[in-house]
Amino acid sequence: MGILGWIVLGLVAGAIAKLIMPGNDPGGFIVTMLLGIVGAVIGGFIGSRIFGRGLETFWNLQTWIVAIIGSLILLIIYRLAVGRRGVWRY
Repeated sequence: MGILGWIVLGLVAGAIAKLIMPGNDPGGFIVTMLLGIVGAVIGGFIGSRIFGRGLETFWNLQTWIVAIIGSLILLIIYRLAVGRRGVWRY
């Protein structure tokens, strides 16, 4: 799968992850989409290590599931890391 396919897959996987896990994210929708791209790559890596198959082709259901799960994992980690930062108000 080419780099453009990874980007499109990640953008859509990030949007689906945001729909599955709605909430007020620090950084907004753009950051969520960027996390989707990275999450798709991480999901592909984890899928290849656990199942022996990662991201195959763009239209493969396994590719989409692995990319969405990777995006969800990264979104959870991002919310835990950034959500703990307090805003100082005086």
